[in-house]
Amino acid sequence: MNEREPSSVDVLIASDRVPANAHPERLTEDAIWALLDNVKDPEVPAVSVLELGIIRNVSWDGKHLSVDVTPTYSGCPATELIEELIVEALRAAGIREPQINRVLTPAWTTDWITEEGREKLRAFGIAPPQGSASKLSLLGTDAVIACPLCGSENSERLSEFGSTACKALYRCLDCREPFDYFKCI
Repeated sequence: MNEREPSSVDVLIASDRVPANAHPERLTEDAIWALLDNVKDPEVPAVSVLELGIIRNVSWDGKHLSVDVTPTYSGCPATELIEELIVEALRAAGIREPQINRVLTPAWTTDWITEEGREKLRAFGIAPPQGSASKLSLLGTDAVIACPLCGSENSERLSEFGSTACKALYRCLDCREPFDYFKCI
């Protein structure tokens, strides 16, 4: 029986751990993007790092994979964990030493959250950012934030900070439920 080298597809469907002596073919950039779409944000596990828009680029330099990641903000306590989760997922797919580059310029903005990501935030009970970060001053403190649970626009801000610094705490005055609002950054 002829043995063959594993293909990219074999690597993706293989077990979580690839033996250290394995030599999988190099995954395509499309396969890497698909793989990263399964890496969830540890603070908001309803969305992937791709849906948040924090993966800026993936590229091969010879046999080394480089992934550019822009944190949601410079003080985000989940930044290092997110980078570790990305490395873990890539290693599980047979990429031995992925290089994670923390890219701070341009700064991440909520404008980079995909439409699918915004819908997943809403379904998870977090009001997605409204408008554009470039028009943040237009929202001010009197912004109408729709409740992600019942859809009512009759809400009030309880605190500038919610469960994390990137979210504000609101309460719906109709269904009476509290909810986080993912602030425009």
